[in-house]
Amino acid sequence: MPITFYDYAPAPSPRRARILLAEKGIEPEIIQIDMAKGQQLSDDYKKINPGCTIPALRLEDGTVLTDNAGIAAWAEAYKPEPPLLGTTPTEKGLVMSWNARCEFEGLMAIAEILRNTSDGMKGRAMTGPVNFEQIPALAERGAARLPLFFDALNARLEGREFIAIDSYSLADITALVVIDFARWVKFKPAETHTNLLRWHAAASARPSAKA
Repeated sequence: MPITFYDYAPAPSPRRARILLAEKGIEPEIIQIDMAKGQQLSDDYKKINPGCTIPALRLEDGTVLTDNAGIAAWAEAYKPEPPLLGTTPTEKGLVMSWNARCEFEGLMAIAEILRNTSDGMKGRAMTGPVNFEQIPALAERGAARLPLFFDALNARLEGREFIAIDSYSLADITALVVIDFARWVKFKPAETHTNLLRWHAAASARPSAKA
């Protein structure tokens, strides 16, 4: 059974996995699941991932990984070079810590805005098989949180080439996707975020960023 990646090209979550797999040189078979048409909620896709989320990665033995954390852990073990989760205990801790911050302070803030303001997501304010109504106050909170995340990354990147450790890592992948995803809700780093803008230009120039 070939390694199979269930993707929706425009979305940020599968893009994170695509970049990671590209950095590792892992080339799975790709199947597009059109979220705009609700294909992630179909009975056929529920057989693959009952959680109805994308990405999903089906391994050679039939195991299906349904989140970026699992995909990253598998990919690091399956193909250790180049290491994207750090090599020493300290590095591994820093990568996972900064990756978690990028998810919680950045990605979740954008999701709060998008899912609670978009007309196309009325009644679908959260991913998964269960419908939830929008909560406008969450969008307001996300809009307040996102600039603070940009400030934190800009401060972290003072005198640094990469976010977590002295090499490109999962934290850089997540941060790149978050910064690009922010455009969906009309947010971007300010001109004063010079460190963040420098880092973003370099990260965007990596071949994997086009994956």
